[in-house]
Amino acid sequence: MTDDNIHAEALGGVGPLPDGTYDVFIIDTEYVPGRGNPATGALQLDLTVIGGEFKGEVLTLSSAELAGEAIDLIGTPATMTITGGQPHLTFD
Repeated sequence: MTDDNIHAEALGGVGPLPDGTYDVFIIDTEYVPGRGNPATGALQLDLTVIGGEFKGEVLTLSSAELAGEAIDLIGTPATMTITGGQPHLTFD
């Protein structure tokens, strides 16, 4: 599993969050065949914001750039930066 920065495509829910930096916690993951990279699919991440004004918001993101076991990410803290409406995750 890589802990590099990844670009994540929002699948809904990110719209109300303004550009900024958020501490998040991964609550569920699953591979979705055919999404993102046609050959490998994408990893769908359900995460929650753990502090600030949007604490408790649950978001679903998708990334074709992560490798490894999806289950290894559950319970992982990360930092989500939204710029121009596009989320970007950095694993702590």
